[in-house]
Amino acid sequence: QVQLVESGGGLVQPGNSLTLSCAASGLLLDDYGIGWFRQAPGKEREAVSCITSRGALAEYTDPVKGRFTISRDAAKNMAYLQMDNLRPEDTAVYYCAAILGRRVCSLTPDQYHYWGQGTVVTVSS
Repeated sequence: QVQLVESGGGLVQPGNSLTLSCAASGLLLDDYGIGWFRQAPGKEREAVSCITSRGALAEYTDPVKGRFTISRDAAKNMAYLQMDNLRPEDTAVYYCAAILGRRVCSLTPDQYHYWGQGTVVTVSS
């Protein structure tokens, strides 16, 4: 059974940092591109970042560019999203997702094959 499990969310003050983790089981993440998405209350799910299976290519959407960093660890079968200088507008449920393909980095959620259940990030003073 394939599972993606996010962790690391929580309540932080503006300007602080969080690192989200995505642990995979039932699949080899090395065969998949990874995406991070988020959904704020009352809004549609939006892309945050993606990275190819070997980490050669990463992309970020404009709202997080320069503040968030996506990475992955093949040995641990995990992916991460380092979030710095957090803002209240970053408040959302964050999801990791996996897309089959070693050279795939997609910001289109419908293309992803597997999803985690999400972890809540709240940025507030």
